[in-house]
Amino acid sequence: MKVTYVHHSGFFVELPQVNLLFDYYTGSLPETDGKKPLAVFASHRHGDHFSEVVFQLPEWFQDVSYVLSGDIWERRVPADKRGKTIFLSPGQETELDLSGRDSCFSVRIRAFRSTDEGVAFLLDCGGTVIYHAGDLNNWTWNGEPEAWNRAMAGNYHKELGKIRAVLDEWGKEIDAAFVPLDGRLEDKFYLGLDDFMKQVGAKHVFPMHCWDDYTVIGKLKKMPESETYRDRIIKITGDGDSFEIEP
Repeated sequence: MKVTYVHHSGFFVELPQVNLLFDYYTGSLPETDGKKPLAVFASHRHGDHFSEVVFQLPEWFQDVSYVLSGDIWERRVPADKRGKTIFLSPGQETELDLSGRDSCFSVRIRAFRSTDEGVAFLLDCGGTVIYHAGDLNNWTWNGEPEAWNRAMAGNYHKELGKIRAVLDEWGKEIDAAFVPLDGRLEDKFYLGLDDFMKQVGAKHVFPMHCWDDYTVIGKLKKMPESETYRDRIIKITGDGDSFEIEP
């Protein structure tokens, strides 16, 4: 599996049967085999996670399908793309059928409720499991009322429990997870990713939503809280970084 960090929460994932593009709104995309189908995901309607530029991808992408959060208005999808677009709301599951092309293949997708807007995605791509959190995170902010922060943490842990239950149902573990690590949360910046790795887990975790401050990645790797999983944290340094990982 090859993972390219595009920008912010945007990632391009290359698998043998399919390419995946998550939360793209800006940045350079790698030029790849245009005969391989591309599935484009958008976790919610915020401008740093979704843009209509996804409907104007470079011409080398010949076979494109879209999986969008249900909070994205259908009218934002061009009429000629709607037949290849699936909208998912929290709790829904679907199969993205890619058969009848070069091979018979489908991607199993489950959506989870974000603690902000939209959904998070859990994918089973022929045995390779990928998770993209979107804005599902423990958004505990200094200055917010204690009751609000307690509710935030509780809602986040509830969704993580649902993700863990689905993985157990599928008999799978996550190979690559894309999870927010946002320095704007100050001393609470690591809580969401730490909660995720301890309650759900992944073979490789890619911090995202860092607002170009990648120092938070090294900071977390040095913290005692990450001792049990720090070797699984992928250290991103900037747009265009690519990583070859074993599922």
